[in-house]
Amino acid sequence: MKNEFVLAFNEVLEEKGLPKETIIEALSIAMVSAYRKSVNASSAQDIKAIIDMEHGKFNILVEKEVVQTVQNPLTEVTIDDAIKIEENTELGNIVMVDSTPADFGRVAAQTARQVIQQKIREAEHAAQYEFYEKQLGEIISGVVQAANARGLTIGLELKAEASMPRKEMISRERFRIHERIRALVAEVKETGRGPQIILSRTHRDFLRRLLENEVPEIFHGVVEIRSIAREPGHRAKVAVSATQKGIDPVGACVGMRGIRIQSIVRELHDEKIDVIEWSPDPTAFIAKAISPARVNGVYLNETADKYKNALVIVPEDQLSLAIGREGQNARLAAKLTGWRIDIKSLPEAISDWLFTLKNDEEFKELAKEEAEAITKAEEIMGRRVEGRVIPTNDYDFLNQLNDRLELVMIIKRREKFEIFEKKKEEALQSIPAGAFKMDLSESGLSDKIIEALSEAGFHTAGKLVMASKINPEKILEVSGIGPKTLEKIEEFGSKLPDIVPEEEIIEKEEVEEELKSEQDSEAAAVEIPTDGEITTEETAVGSAEKQADVILEEKQSLPEEPTSEPAEELIEPETDEKSEKPIKIEKIKSFEELFKLELEDITPSEHDLNDKSAQKKKKSRQIEYDPDLDMTISKKKRKRTESDWSNWEED
Repeated sequence: MKNEFVLAFNEVLEEKGLPKETIIEALSIAMVSAYRKSVNASSAQDIKAIIDMEHGKFNILVEKEVVQTVQNPLTEVTIDDAIKIEENTELGNIVMVDSTPADFGRVAAQTARQVIQQKIREAEHAAQYEFYEKQLGEIISGVVQAANARGLTIGLELKAEASMPRKEMISRERFRIHERIRALVAEVKETGRGPQIILSRTHRDFLRRLLENEVPEIFHGVVEIRSIAREPGHRAKVAVSATQKGIDPVGACVGMRGIRIQSIVRELHDEKIDVIEWSPDPTAFIAKAISPARVNGVYLNETADKYKNALVIVPEDQLSLAIGREGQNARLAAKLTGWRIDIKSLPEAISDWLFTLKNDEEFKELAKEEAEAITKAEEIMGRRVEGRVIPTNDYDFLNQLNDRLELVMIIKRREKFEIFEKKKEEALQSIPAGAFKMDLSESGLSDKIIEALSEAGFHTAGKLVMASKINPEKILEVSGIGPKTLEKIEEFGSKLPDIVPEEEIIEKEEVEEELKSEQDSEAAAVEIPTDGEITTEETAVGSAEKQADVILEEKQSLPEEPTSEPAEELIEPETDEKSEKPIKIEKIKSFEELFKLELEDITPSEHDLNDKSAQKKKKSRQIEYDPDLDMTISKKKRKRTESDWSNWEED
C-alpha cells in the first residue's frame, strides 16, 4: 500500500498540472520553513529538506558545529556522532546532521500547508505567464465567465483568466456567459496576483492572424500582407502582394466566390474588408487604396520636414465615394499608405488653378503660356455652373490641363529641393564635427534664449548653426528670437572653426538623422517611384511624376551655353505597328518651352487619344459616355426611359 504522503503528492501533481520538480521544490521550502518555526531556528543556520518520493519519506538536515560537549543541541553535535556522518571530521568543523523531529510529520503538515499552497500558486502563475507570453500576438479561444459594463472576463487554459476591456471589443457585438470567443493576446503583464492577460478583437493584428489562418498562401509566405488599416466593426483595408510570379494576391485572399473573405467577415460581425494589391509605385498604390472610387491622377509632394502629402483628383461623380461616409474611405487609405491624402474633384481642382493663375504673381508666366487653355477651361466651367451638359472630350481636356499644371508644380518642388540639398551640403562642410556635441551654453546667448531654443529642438550648437545657414526663418519662428539674436547666432557660427578643436569634417550621413527635425517645409520633394512592374492603369495615374523625371533629366544634360539652333534628337525611338516612324521630340532649352508642349508630345504612348489600338479596345468593350446620367455605360445594357427622352427634348 502506498504511503499517504506519496498519494497526496500525486493528487496535487495531477490537480495542478505542474512539473514534478516544481512541487518537490515547493514542499522542500515549506518543510524548512515549518522546521524553523517549530524549533525557532536561526535564519543564519543552513537547513535542507531531503524528500524520497519512492519510499514516501523525508528528512531534515541541519547545519551543526562539532564540539566535545554539547551545550545547545540545536546548533551543536558531539564528535562521536559527527564521525558517524563524516569520518574525517574534526572539532570545530561544520556538518549537516539529520535532525528530523519524531512528531514532525503531522506538525509539518499543518504548519506547511499555507506555504505549500502559496508556492504552488506562484508556480501556477509562473507557468501561466510563460505560456501566454509565448502566445503574445496570436489568436486564442476562451469561454466567457463574466460580462459587465467594463468588459468581459474570459477563462483560458491552465486555469488562467483574461480580461477584454470594452474598447477592445467590436462595437455592436454582445457575448453571453459560457459562450466561446476568439481574440488576440494583446498584452501580458506579470503582477503579484498572477499574470494579467489583455485580449483584443479590435487590434489590426487580429485581422492579420485571421487572414493567415484562412488563406494558406499567406500562411506559407506566397502572399504577403504589406499593411492593414482598420476601423473595427465598420471597414478595413488590406494591402497584399505576391512573392512569386503568376500569383493573384487579391484572388487568393478573397477565394472562390468570396468564401475565404466571407468567413472572416462573419467572425468580425459583418465588418467590410477591401483587399487591394500593393504596388511599389506610391501613385499607383494610393490610387488603388482610394478604391472603389475611380481616380484621374495622383500627385505626390514629400516635403523635407518628413511630411508626405498626396493630391488625388477624381471625377466629380466619384468624389463622395472616394471620401466615404464621414471621411472613412479617405482616412483608411491614408493609414494604409502612410501618406496624407487630399481628395479633390476635377472641376474643383481646375477652379483652384484658375484662381491661382489669375492672382498669384509666381505663376504669371505660366498663365501667359496657357492663356488659350485657360480661356477654354473658363468657358467649360461656365457651362457647368449653368447646369449644361459637358461632353466627355471637355472633361478629357480639363484633365490634361490639370496634369500639365501639376507637372509644373512637381518640377518647381524638385528644383527647390535640389537647392535645399546643396545648401545643406555646403553648411555641413563649414561646420566642425565637434559642434554637434557642443552645448548651447558656449554660444554666449542668454539663458532664456537658450531655453527657448532647446524647447524648439536646437540642443547643440551644430544644429543651431546648421538651421541658421539653411533656413533662418525656422529660428525666427521660435518665441523670443528676433533679427538681432539671429545675427548673434550667425556670428557665433562664423567663429565655430576657431572655437571647436580641429576634427575630421563631418559627413552628411552622420548627421542626417539629427537634422530631420530641423528641416523646413519650404523645400519640397516628390518621391520617385521605385522599380517594379507597373500596369497600364498605374502608368496613367503616375504620368505627371514620370514626365517630371524625363524633363528634369533632359534639363540637367543640357550644355550651360545653349546654341542658337536647338538640336533635334531622338529619345528612345518608338515605332507604330504599321508606320514604323520614330517619334521625335525636341530637347527643351528653357523653362518656358515646357508649357508649349502638349501632353501628346511628351508621352504619346499614354495620352494619344487617337491611338488605333485604344480605339479597338474601346470598341470591343462597347462602352459609351451618357451625358444625361454623367457616367460611362455599356451599349448592350443601356435602355432609354421616358424621363431620358423628356430631358433630351428639353435640351
